[in-house]
Amino acid sequence: MTLTKHGIVEQIQSELGFLRNQSIAVTESLIALIKGALESGDDVLVSGFGKFCVKNKKERKGRNPATGDDAILPARRVVTFKCSGKLRDKVNGK
Repeated sequence: MTLTKHGIVEQIQSELGFLRNQSIAVTESLIALIKGALESGDDVLVSGFGKFCVKNKKERKGRNPATGDDAILPARRVVTFKCSGKLRDKVNGK
């Protein structure tokens, strides 16, 4: 089962006793903070959970698998995630 934004709002509402609108505002604010940091190229570290990093990928040679034609893939930025040791241990049942 996938945890959705709606599910997060419901969890905040039930566990913390916030009103629905407050829960939505908290969730949206947190997501906006994370997005803003990543857009500006900053890393986001959540202790005990993991680290989101923005990495720069260089322009590179690629190939269209349907036609076999060579192509140049443009430089781009990607977001990566590295989980913390604590999260890794919990996922692996340790």
